[in-house]
Amino acid sequence: MAMPHKFDPLYDLDGMWTTQLADRYLPLPELPNARYECIDGRLVMTPAETGTNSYAEGELLHLLKPGAKAAGYYVYGQVNLTFSPDRWIQPDLTVLHAVPETEWEDRWIPVQLCTMVVEFVSPGSRRQDFVDKPRRCAEAGVPYFMRVQLVRRLRHVEVEFLTLDDGGYVSTARAVSGQRLKLDLPFPIDFDPVELLP
Repeated sequence: MAMPHKFDPLYDLDGMWTTQLADRYLPLPELPNARYECIDGRLVMTPAETGTNSYAEGELLHLLKPGAKAAGYYVYGQVNLTFSPDRWIQPDLTVLHAVPETEWEDRWIPVQLCTMVVEFVSPGSRRQDFVDKPRRCAEAGVPYFMRVQLVRRLRHVEVEFLTLDDGGYVSTARAVSGQRLKLDLPFPIDFDPVELLP
């Protein structure tokens, strides 16, 4: 006699994930620190950021916040940026032009509130950071996308700023360690990428 199948959300809900199911089953007890994103009902999990990326995210949030706040924007850390019930990503930083109005929106932030997504490139999510996430954000009309790459042992940091143009992103500014990234939009930004390193 066959043993009864034990419910496994990763296996049994594959291709059917939604924000409601995620609220019920995530995070998984065996993977509490993973990043959970969803593309068309399929869960995508990646490990927690490296220590260097995590530190740099905190530094960049600190650098962006004063200018953003003065211009009426809000800089968030990792959130569930939601395109539809079965599609969401968790950017490293997210800049909103409006605060979520309900508890549900606060948990599953609608992409329509987003002005800029910031992604720190990780070895395990390189394709997502360079191709998939920018494409999805552009299709959803997010005006700006910032990508950060760090090589700690070389003390090298590269920051690229992308602007939405005719449905896709174009690179409009770039700086590496020792240079300054200076922007006027969406709010004044001015820093040397090396400032993101410990």
